[in-house]
Amino acid sequence: MSKIASILAGLALLAGCASFGGGSLVPGKSTRAEVEGTMGRPAEALTRANGDTLLYYSRLPFGRAMYVATVGSDGVLRGIEQRLTRQNIAKVAAGAQAKEVRELLGPPFRAVRMERMQRDVWEYPWREVEDRRILWVQFSNDGQVREVIEMHDYESDPPSGPDKD
Repeated sequence: MSKIASILAGLALLAGCASFGGGSLVPGKSTRAEVEGTMGRPAEALTRANGDTLLYYSRLPFGRAMYVATVGSDGVLRGIEQRLTRQNIAKVAAGAQAKEVRELLGPPFRAVRMERMQRDVWEYPWREVEDRRILWVQFSNDGQVREVIEMHDYESDPPSGPDKD
């Protein structure tokens, strides 16, 4: 079963690159200017301490994907990957910092301030094969993850039954 999951993940990655014209972008050769020329303006850009720049390309909410193009300090593309995956979401745990979550998953689809609770909640719709999922990450005022809720996104299910119109 793990071979099938690996194959599906690889196909999803290839499909994601193709949706951005990824066939023309070559890690180790393409420049940041070529990445932005092909993929457009990123939703957000973060620079790591080592000089690498992460360019986030959102396909939320309908595409349910967040791609990141990593560009080295030399301006050359290192790779493109989908960040809203089961493996990355599993890394988000209580005590993590908001900065770490943002670097890992990218900018949220929606951020809501819950004033009474003194919490911020980030929302990430995502997809696992054909299952539409939703992730909520709740932060306290000090920027630490306090709660992570991940489940099937029932609101995105198509209507069914006699009252579906």
